[in-house]
Amino acid sequence: MGTIHRFKGKWGNNFTWDGARKRVYKGASQATETWLIGKAEGAGNFAMRYYELGPGGHSREEDHPYDHGVMIVRGRGEVTIGDEVYPIEQGDVIYIEPDARHQVRNTGDETLGWVCVIPAKREKQGTIVWSEEGLEDELHTT
Repeated sequence: MGTIHRFKGKWGNNFTWDGARKRVYKGASQATETWLIGKAEGAGNFAMRYYELGPGGHSREEDHPYDHGVMIVRGRGEVTIGDEVYPIEQGDVIYIEPDARHQVRNTGDETLGWVCVIPAKREKQGTIVWSEEGLEDELHTT
């Protein structure tokens, strides 16, 4: 069975979906994270999230033992992958390999937004867990 979270925002201005789960993205600056597809939808192979950074904002600098697929849907900025810094803008697609240190920064005057796809489950302290496990208290349905 499938799930549809209808887009209820305005393209280019307000990116929101009914039934999606949103939180402040901790450890980052001016950032939110919206879970579009994950455990709640029964997706066993991947999770899809939408992130936004306000002007001057940045994501956490981090690395993970899994890869990411990212598509920039609004704004412009830069992404650091390893030791390299790349300019990014709407329409760009980014692959981040497992264990690569990475961070996204908004260098523009408008919101930077991107869709990110990761595995639905991952290993955490020797146990396989859902990617969104432990976030239940932070996520609020939109």
